[in-house]
Amino acid sequence: MRVYNFSAGPAMLPLPVLERAQSELVDWQGSGMSVTEVSHRGKAFVACAGHAEQMLRTVLGVGDDYAVLFLQGGASGQFAAIPMNLTAPGDGIDLINTGSWSKKALAEAKRQELDVTVVADEKASNYSATPAQGSYAVSPGAAYLHYTPNETIGGVEFGYVPATGDVPLVADMSSTILSRPLDVGQFGVIYAGAQKNMGPAGLCVVVVRRDLLGRARPSTPSILDWQQMAENDSMLNTPPTFGIYLLGLILDWVAENGGLTAMGERNRAKAQALYAAIDGSDFYRNPVAVDSRSWMNVPFILANPDLDGDFLARAEAAGLTNLKGHRSVGGMRASIYNAMPAEGVQALIDFMKEFERTRA
Repeated sequence: MRVYNFSAGPAMLPLPVLERAQSELVDWQGSGMSVTEVSHRGKAFVACAGHAEQMLRTVLGVGDDYAVLFLQGGASGQFAAIPMNLTAPGDGIDLINTGSWSKKALAEAKRQELDVTVVADEKASNYSATPAQGSYAVSPGAAYLHYTPNETIGGVEFGYVPATGDVPLVADMSSTILSRPLDVGQFGVIYAGAQKNMGPAGLCVVVVRRDLLGRARPSTPSILDWQQMAENDSMLNTPPTFGIYLLGLILDWVAENGGLTAMGERNRAKAQALYAAIDGSDFYRNPVAVDSRSWMNVPFILANPDLDGDFLARAEAAGLTNLKGHRSVGGMRASIYNAMPAEGVQALIDFMKEFERTRA
């Protein structure tokens, strides 16, 4: 039985995509082999990777002035790759700190011997909010400004794109990419782990403005050097072939279902319904500032934490899985990425109401 999987990642994938992959798994394109078995340098897979890139450009609106890279190491690998590709030791960068993943990017930048200026830090809000637009200044000489549009663990999301002028804007979009329309031209670099809205774990997508290529430090490993990877169509080494294949299928699915405009409308409606259920109850509470609530990751707390275990056990028995909050924050978290249907969110809402009725 398929369940409603509210995991933050690896996350639920669209059922039509999984069914197509299942049908092709042992004999892809009449090759007599799985896509996981064919050569990444063969014509069939090169065409598959080209299709995934072209669909990403079409769906996300990525122009020719940007390179699209399919890499390994996850978003965490890019925490190191970004300063290696954009700075020299001692350079200054800016960073906005809104939670766990911002902190990890900050720590890696410091390891790269950078002068990091945290232009805004939400420590005072316990990382339950985003800084107000215009409340911080970007350092004019910064090599880039890094921010995390959506903090997966805390359920905190920016409602705007920071204005950085001539300073390149770098964004970890792991939990928000493909969830709504996006003006790619506002960014110098977008990077995202695939395991939320784009496919299985193992693939990281990097979209980088071409004028930012060719700046890597001499010590940068070749597989982290964006210029080298761009020149080799992301195949300097063996790429994550299955992840690239599934990304192409997911992008086809997004396009067939109305593109990012339709995805955004559905995601907004799902989030609004779940937040309304939480806000309409004294039994549940969302800890995030209203103007910073994530569409993708919705944390909530029970009034009586002693009931957490019972809530999770009963939810799983009802086919609602992976609702336990991250170990660093506790409580519950419902991740409702593109593949989560409105019916799944409604099933969770109905369960929450019934649990409150019987356990309050």
